[in-house]
Amino acid sequence: MTSLFDYYFIYYLAMSTITSISELLKLSGSQYRVFDIGRKIDKLSKETFTKIESNQIPYPFPSQGHAFLAITFWQKQNSQPYLWFVKFPLDERGLLNLVARDHFIAIIIEALGAELDTTPNEKQEELLKSNPYHFTPPQYKLAYLNSLISVETNNKNSQYFSGALSYLTGENNWQDWQSVGVQGLNDFAVRLSDKSTQKTLLNALPHLPEPVLHPLCSALENVKLPVDVIDVLIAKFKHNVISKDNSQTAELSFLLRSLSSSCEHPHVVQFIDSLINQSSSDAFFSEEIAIVIAGRCWQVFNNEQQIMNFFESLIAQQEVEVFQAIFKDLVAIPSLRPLVFQCMRSPNRSDALSKAIGMLFQR
Repeated sequence: MTSLFDYYFIYYLAMSTITSISELLKLSGSQYRVFDIGRKIDKLSKETFTKIESNQIPYPFPSQGHAFLAITFWQKQNSQPYLWFVKFPLDERGLLNLVARDHFIAIIIEALGAELDTTPNEKQEELLKSNPYHFTPPQYKLAYLNSLISVETNNKNSQYFSGALSYLTGENNWQDWQSVGVQGLNDFAVRLSDKSTQKTLLNALPHLPEPVLHPLCSALENVKLPVDVIDVLIAKFKHNVISKDNSQTAELSFLLRSLSSSCEHPHVVQFIDSLINQSSSDAFFSEEIAIVIAGRCWQVFNNEQQIMNFFESLIAQQEVEVFQAIFKDLVAIPSLRPLVFQCMRSPNRSDALSKAIGMLFQR
């Protein structure tokens, strides 16, 4: 068993020679990719990750006060990737907690040394599992990440891809979905830059039952969509609203989520603005929809007035606790913080919004 002295010696050795996760991966001879998987899945360039690790920039996609990272790496002689899921705390400015990062590095070096790609023995496995920075992502995120890493590392599709593709091309009855694997749907979504894949999706969308549509939308939330697909998804959302079927609330949330990575497109901006500005009876501006807008479509906001309208709608249609949670979430995002502060100081905010903001600073 490692003594306290041994632990601190290992920690000192690690910190005196390795100053970042990036450096640790490079020194091990690994190729690597880094992804944010907190709100949705976004690739972080190596340059961006290096700046985050040196506290040159705040973490761009904070979630619940943390950076949620997936780090995949592999050796040149072995294309089989390894995967770490790491959650680091952020300070009030959104900067990475470097003490936590350094502690993580020390744990990895104690368990594996410089051989990061080694298969851990029982003792090493125990050390790795006790890592306080490890987390397990939801299955739907893990499925998309697996598909994305396969593309990044030029590996083959999963065994479920052919079945999903066969179903989505309409070769079988649309109700015969039971054999369609979620992993196959993610393999399909990650290849949506292909024109034939786009055409297949456009043809399939009007026919998909919920058990297929929902996981497919979860995959699409990580993909920049072509305008034809955007327009079909928006039309499908509006059709469900017009039907005024309250049982469709979950489907509305999934359809909105599917637009997450495309929310800077003018059609999506106009659509979400209309959701915010219409009455709840017309637009189903439910708590679930509000959370999706803030949690996944935050990049739709590019000016003070948009966020002001969103806050005013929250105050008018949701409980104050919902407003407070969403306000705290948005103000933590570095790109939105200046706009949120402008709303706080704006003389044009309503009395109700002023009161709700004031309550944030009460005990």
